[in-house]
Amino acid sequence: MLLLKSQTKLTGKVIFRGDPGYEAARKNWDPHTDRFPKVFVFAQRTQDVANAIKWARENRIPIRARSGRHALETNLSQVNGGIVVDVSDMKKIKLDKKNGTVIVETGNRVGRIAKSLAAQGFIAPFGDSPTVGIGGITLGGGIGPLQRTIGLISDNLIELEMVDANGKVIIANHKQNADLLWASRGGGGGNFGICTRYKFKVRRAPAKATVYKVTWPWDQFEQVLKAWQRWAPSVDTRLGSELNIGPKKGGNVTMEGLFLGSTEEAIRLLSPITSIGTPTEKTIRLLPYPQVVNFLLAPDPVLTQRYSNQFSSGFAKCPFPNKAIKSMREFLEKAEANSTAGFFFLNWGGAVSRVSPKATAFYWRKVKFYVEWNSSWIKPSDAAKNITLTRNTRRKLQPFIVGSYINVPDQGIKNSGPVYYGSNFSRLRKVKAKYDPNNVFNNPQSIPPA
Repeated sequence: MLLLKSQTKLTGKVIFRGDPGYEAARKNWDPHTDRFPKVFVFAQRTQDVANAIKWARENRIPIRARSGRHALETNLSQVNGGIVVDVSDMKKIKLDKKNGTVIVETGNRVGRIAKSLAAQGFIAPFGDSPTVGIGGITLGGGIGPLQRTIGLISDNLIELEMVDANGKVIIANHKQNADLLWASRGGGGGNFGICTRYKFKVRRAPAKATVYKVTWPWDQFEQVLKAWQRWAPSVDTRLGSELNIGPKKGGNVTMEGLFLGSTEEAIRLLSPITSIGTPTEKTIRLLPYPQVVNFLLAPDPVLTQRYSNQFSSGFAKCPFPNKAIKSMREFLEKAEANSTAGFFFLNWGGAVSRVSPKATAFYWRKVKFYVEWNSSWIKPSDAAKNITLTRNTRRKLQPFIVGSYINVPDQGIKNSGPVYYGSNFSRLRKVKAKYDPNNVFNNPQSIPPA
């Protein structure tokens, strides 16, 4: 193996291409994002991250940060011939009950934090998968069923530790490097440096809360969606609702979520939806809060799922009209049978919308709901037609959505900066110019320095 010349030594668990363990290190949640980096560094502490960055710069090779292996597009958490700084071994969690804060290292997965805090009587926000890394989800905003009550994951971020392009450790909070904290609350991962630690504010969990899951046959998706999009954005903000619509062949319609209150009240609030069509399954039940977290974060093994995916996403300011629903139907009829393809909706409002679009880097605050869709395939020869299907659907839905969510990226979006960040994009470019003027941290849709 060609050894590179460098003044800095790589530290941590280091795996070069050709070493034992390389193939396992290469595997991501989505198979079509796998690449062939020169070396993986599994950092055990912040200094390992700093050494990896210095080493990469001395050897002039590209750098990628990786936390939960859930990158949904290519060349984001891995790159051919580059170095991957994987922080997944950095897993400390330190809860301060008295002050209502928690410090978590960036290698933690969302489910681990949510379950650990729930067991101690506290709420930690989460999305729809327990194995997503806290690193990426936080920096891109962090949406999920609790957001209407406690805000985005990034809205709860009060401090972070980051290693910059020179290998220097920086602390950002409201008192120092406040512009970096602002940018890290929705400005996307891998733009400014590699984060190693986060401090969040947390709040007490209720002793119990209500969870629900309702399923309908696929052919009722239009009537369910029409009712959901009128109801979900304005229902009690203690209620979070996710609506999933699978492919026509082998898929169904599922709504699930939680209500931070009693079952009786949940049944009343849910009735405008549960009375639609003919549900084939209906669960509404009160559970101790730790079991609520388990119910909503069902096991999701990271490595490696069978399906490759192409995702896209956006935000809706008003309910989808028939024309948009027709485009959805065309997509769902063409999507691969019995696959993970489909549409996902999440209701907005409450705590998310009470924050000004300019107060953090996350811009898309004043909308009704979030929507994402993905095509899925197993055979590599089916990739092109499925990627085209997702991107053509974006084109058709464009009149009915604004923006896109950086944590569900789509590299088919041209001039993506304002699409991900709205009018915060120019300010993000200034922060980038300050902390990474030479654009050391870059990927296909990263923020360029001003």
